[in-house]
Amino acid sequence: MMYFRFLCVSVVFFVSSIIFAGDKPNIVFFLVDDLGMMDIGAYNPNTFYETPNVDRIAKEGIRFTNGYSACCVCSPTRFSIMTGKYPARNACTNWFGAADVAKFRGAKYHDRLDLEEITLAETFKEAGYKTAYIGKWHLGPTEEFWPENQGFDVNIGGCHKGNPGRGGYQGKGGYFSPYNNPRLPDGVEGEFLTERLTEEAIKQIKVMKDSPFFLYFAFYQVHTPLQAPEVLIEKYREKTKRLNLPEEQDPTSIQENELRPNGKARLIRRIQSHPVYAAMVESMDTAVGRVMDTLYEEKLLDNTIICFVSDNGGLAENSTSNFPLRAGKGWLYEGGHRVPFIIRIPQGRAGISEVPVITNDFYPTLLELAGLPLKPLQHQDGVSLKPILDGKKPPKRDTLYWHYPHYGAFPGGVIRKGDWKLIRRYEDGRVQLYNLKEDPSEQNDCAEKEPERAKQLAEEHDHWLQSVNAKFLREKDGHKPWLPTYKNNR
Repeated sequence: MMYFRFLCVSVVFFVSSIIFAGDKPNIVFFLVDDLGMMDIGAYNPNTFYETPNVDRIAKEGIRFTNGYSACCVCSPTRFSIMTGKYPARNACTNWFGAADVAKFRGAKYHDRLDLEEITLAETFKEAGYKTAYIGKWHLGPTEEFWPENQGFDVNIGGCHKGNPGRGGYQGKGGYFSPYNNPRLPDGVEGEFLTERLTEEAIKQIKVMKDSPFFLYFAFYQVHTPLQAPEVLIEKYREKTKRLNLPEEQDPTSIQENELRPNGKARLIRRIQSHPVYAAMVESMDTAVGRVMDTLYEEKLLDNTIICFVSDNGGLAENSTSNFPLRAGKGWLYEGGHRVPFIIRIPQGRAGISEVPVITNDFYPTLLELAGLPLKPLQHQDGVSLKPILDGKKPPKRDTLYWHYPHYGAFPGGVIRKGDWKLIRRYEDGRVQLYNLKEDPSEQNDCAEKEPERAKQLAEEHDHWLQSVNAKFLREKDGHKPWLPTYKNNR
């Protein structure tokens, strides 16, 4: 690719401030659906998948090894990026459209990005940016809440339903045309969705290039249904044979204690080997490379900020393995919400940061990088990561929070303070305590050995839950779930 051929990547710039070629930098934001941190070569040299384009961005930017999504499922994380807020603050705590199908009723959740929010796109538009949205939205049930009414001049592919085929809008071909998407006209029969969206992204870059722009490319991939061009699938079938790997659920899968609503055990993949999923990862990576090539060809790369992140961890029960991280999408273990989290800035420094960061942080970070005024009343739960990108002292924050009162695997909440992580189970109030520095796989529960620490973290989590007016599980069939102390004392 031209991007690889001509861009010198061996030079690392260490600067105290970011210098842009123009007055305002462009922003290209890549959001991938259900991509695990261990799926990317930059995070996992032994990955089964091939991601040279994303790896190159990571090599040229800052790769956050403790980067988190604001939730272990998609819509809440998307909300956090657009608003700079924890999803619990607006009760946007589950994927929009989810139903109650378990022991207790999930918390009542809000299923839209309210128009009263000043979105990241609206802020850039106010500053004179052209804005374009490409791909999956899943942040509102009707057109009123879709990208074109949330600060984007152009919306291609963004609507309410989550994904093509099963589980979303019912396109006959799933990831292949006809798409049956109200914001994406069908292509020729058999056209691949990701290739089409990439062409649309490239087209928008060329249309917007004469002014600063904000391009948000939200892949439908790598969410199910697992589909990809046959030539890529065959490539990875051959690779599994060559490496003697199982294509289907491997026999060494971990069986977690949590059951599905239908009573079946949950098996967690230990080995990355699914040929179709691998093909989907590669086609996503190819799309990223084509966009980067276009930025280079249009002489825009030296004035463009690149962000790359996933909305939650990989789907470990079917598609991929997040090992050594525990479990995956829908779980409150690290595999559910630790994600690839990369920011590349022009003429900036490259390296690795171990500082814990979260998707709420993108909003203030991008405003400060672009030299725009911050909106602290809007992005109240994010901090700017610019000091880290500049090689300076990290922002003052040592605590992150999660609240997921729904059934992915189990309903619960999390607090991470320093190296310690407390998981609270909302059905019965049980806790699990892990030291992530010593035990990133979360295999050694320290709750009984460290009761005072567990109690203190639970109290801090309670305080945060109360501050955001968090909603909780509801009783079902006369059975009442656990509630935090401040709720029981009312």
